[in-house]
Amino acid sequence: MMSFFLSIEWKQFVRSASFGKSIVLKILTGFLALYFIASFLFIGVGAYFILKKIFPEQDPLQVVNSFLLYAIIGDLIFRYTMQKLPVMNIKPLLILPIQKSKIVHFILMKSSFSFFNIMGLFFYIPFSIVLINQGYDVAGVMGWLATMILLIQSANFFNFLVNKNNAVFGGLIALLIVGYLVQHFNFFDLPGFIGQGFDGVYQSPILTIAFLALLLGLYVINYKQLRNEVYLDAIISERTKEVSSADLSFTERLGDLAPFIKNDLRLIWRNKRTKSSVWMVAIGLLYGLFFYPNPVYAGKDFMYVFVGVFSTGIFLINFGQFIPAWDSGYYNMLMSQNFKYERYLKSKFTIMTISVVALFVFGIPYVYFGWKVLLVHFAAMIYNVGVNTHVILYGGTFNRKKINLEEKAAFNFQGTGAVQWIIGFPLMLLPMGIFGLINWLIGFEIATATIVVMGFIGIMLHKNLMTAITKRYIAKKYVMIHAFNQEN
Repeated sequence: MMSFFLSIEWKQFVRSASFGKSIVLKILTGFLALYFIASFLFIGVGAYFILKKIFPEQDPLQVVNSFLLYAIIGDLIFRYTMQKLPVMNIKPLLILPIQKSKIVHFILMKSSFSFFNIMGLFFYIPFSIVLINQGYDVAGVMGWLATMILLIQSANFFNFLVNKNNAVFGGLIALLIVGYLVQHFNFFDLPGFIGQGFDGVYQSPILTIAFLALLLGLYVINYKQLRNEVYLDAIISERTKEVSSADLSFTERLGDLAPFIKNDLRLIWRNKRTKSSVWMVAIGLLYGLFFYPNPVYAGKDFMYVFVGVFSTGIFLINFGQFIPAWDSGYYNMLMSQNFKYERYLKSKFTIMTISVVALFVFGIPYVYFGWKVLLVHFAAMIYNVGVNTHVILYGGTFNRKKINLEEKAAFNFQGTGAVQWIIGFPLMLLPMGIFGLINWLIGFEIATATIVVMGFIGIMLHKNLMTAITKRYIAKKYVMIHAFNQEN
């Protein structure tokens, strides 16, 4: 039976309409996976010696155990935002003489071989081999390794249960922050306390049974939940869902753009693909914290532009690059309405502009790292409004791929084409190159002023640019309607 399910999965994969169309993206995803595997493998082999050098008086295994709390919570957050749970088209199977329990078991077992479960093994297994070579107790190391594998699988099935629960996601982030704060201010060493528990696993490998019980418990809970849903009438029955309506009356101040902006705000908040992208705004806003405190980037002013453009334009980039594909599900209906196309595009421009200005305001505290940082962020804001908004909108005329709004955004390349990769050059590399060259030849102030002037030129030419972009969209309207009607 297992071979039967595997053959169905393989045929579904190679016969998919998107198989040939997205082969390049599959290759790029494969290279990305190989990069992560190589990185984890390198860290796993070298972690013992690196930790021994940094903490010569501490046991490297105990140091790793003290960080496992962060690793486990981080893994759960990573899975929540990026892992796509395995599914299979079970409706045709329900009318065949196949036990429903076998279908459910296959779905659960398939999830165990997810890349997210395999990736961590490239750290834990080499690290364990190094520990054994360094004279650690073999039984203790094997018990510790088995515990790590069981925790990875437990995280997988826990993600099944909380996949749609935003409260749990918020709780994980809160726990991560609280754990860091209580340790940073010496209230209580929570990570160290958890680490002592894993030290106990090494000393008494029999404790691994507790983690095996945890995994079996999560598996049984998932099995019962899915087993109760594997019925044909439950799948085909109409589902009604109560939708909470937010007060969007403030958009009425935007005049004839209000209906389009309301629809975009509802689309962003009500759909999984767009809602997942909202979390990227927080990542972009905090992006500078990875660069500015790092002494490696001290004196490299051109990096300020990269961070400024990215942090103030993260929503512009994530939302704008898929215009008008966000509306691909009902694009033909939208194009049959009696409205000016320019209003539709202007509403997108308005949302992106407001997000850029808001993110700049929220990023003002970066002045803590110096007035240069704030000045470059201001220049990046002007550049994003004047140049990148128009670049993004023009790039949208090349979008030909439909987007499923019910899928998560992270590691989801559906709707992604060559334009999404090419457009990164004018968005990010062009301002970096111009700023870096002028900063090297003349000075920081002139380089910053150049970026500001380029942005203001785009703002002054906004009307002419929007007219040209609108004509381009109208000329490609029927091509996009036909493309969006195709199944990806």
